[in-house]
Amino acid sequence: MALIIELPQVGESVVEGTIGKWLKQPGDQIERYDPLVEVVTDKVTMEMPSPVSGKLLRILAQEGETIPMGAPIAEIESSDVLETPASVAPISSPAPTTTAPAKVSTTGYLDKDVKQGGPTGGGVESAPDMPVPSAPTPAVAEPARLSPAVRRLAQEHNIDLSQVPSTGMGGRITRDDVLKFLESGPVQTLAPAVAPQVVASRPATQPSAPHLNEDADEQHISLTPVRRMIAEAMVRSVTQIPHAWSTVETDVTNLVSVRNGLRDAFREREGVDLTYLPFVIKMVVEALRENPSLNATWGGDKIILKKRVNIGIAVAGPDGLIVPVIHDADRLSIAGLAHALGDLTGRAREKKLTLADVQGGTFTLNNTGVLGSMVSQPIINYPQAAILTTEAIQKRPVVINDAIAIRSMMNLCMSFDHRINDGAESSAFLQSVKRRIQAIDADTPIY
Repeated sequence: MALIIELPQVGESVVEGTIGKWLKQPGDQIERYDPLVEVVTDKVTMEMPSPVSGKLLRILAQEGETIPMGAPIAEIESSDVLETPASVAPISSPAPTTTAPAKVSTTGYLDKDVKQGGPTGGGVESAPDMPVPSAPTPAVAEPARLSPAVRRLAQEHNIDLSQVPSTGMGGRITRDDVLKFLESGPVQTLAPAVAPQVVASRPATQPSAPHLNEDADEQHISLTPVRRMIAEAMVRSVTQIPHAWSTVETDVTNLVSVRNGLRDAFREREGVDLTYLPFVIKMVVEALRENPSLNATWGGDKIILKKRVNIGIAVAGPDGLIVPVIHDADRLSIAGLAHALGDLTGRAREKKLTLADVQGGTFTLNNTGVLGSMVSQPIINYPQAAILTTEAIQKRPVVINDAIAIRSMMNLCMSFDHRINDGAESSAFLQSVKRRIQAIDADTPIY
């Protein structure tokens, strides 16, 4: 029996995925739970195991293609007809993590009435069946066939999608179709009466770059799915959030002294490194409690204050930037934050993060100082209200009580959403963080 395998729902907020790499090829024999395909989402890169045993007949979604959750991705010949788990696990994870069952019907197709829950327990129904096209067909502006990424691109560039040739399954317009259409030259846009208001303040289209053939003077590097999603996330942030920026200089002499005095004993006792970052995170979460408008999102006609303080930590992973989240960071001690930080950054670099590890962030912190940066202007992690960077610590001459002293100094740089906060609120927050960091001394509790 030929079974159509679908891209399983992996979380309530994840609506589409990009096929990163097929781990099996047509003709290969597959056992249940064998790694089948790598899937890249805007949250994390995952490895999808096969939900059945059998022989891979056809690949229906090509590498680099972005498809909605629930769309068919492969056809497997299998005798399995019982309910089997369609699971998704982090790349390099030692064992698959089952997320939700996928029913196998007697007709050879996965049933569509299964509701699959994400990390928050919410249910999202699978997308409707999508047949495989025999050849590219002209696009039709049918909302059911448009993925969120395609809708977003069309809105941002005010594109009439009926003019875009399609190459996706069943005549569906893919994101690559829209990008190629933009690169082809002047485009036919929607009439002003239909154009989304969100693009009214910026050009409807972007000038396309001339096509250059690769030669001895240049090298063309194809975008990986992760790099493409990072690019889209950055564009989304800077086009939808009005960024403002501020920085303060902070005296961290006491912090350096306290941390150096505790480091070796802490490592021996706890088994993890005690870096400067857990101290800073602790002071940031306390400052967020004091200044809740920085722990918020823009809600169109309202500002949404977040009651939980979930701190995202920007980490340079092997495939690109990723932001794992320390949930309820305000409930952890400095020692607890050191453990959480070590665990998340380690698993991020080993590609072992789960979806729960990267969801729910309310404020992001980036330690650009480890790269030698002195001042930076970060891009906000959409849809949060702000992002803070800690810069390199350097000894500088500082005037104290009309005398010059050599102190360890560090810049705190913050970008913030100017719709939510003005300079007064952002400065109050930065000063609160600065004051708390400078107050660290030998009596500061670690546990």
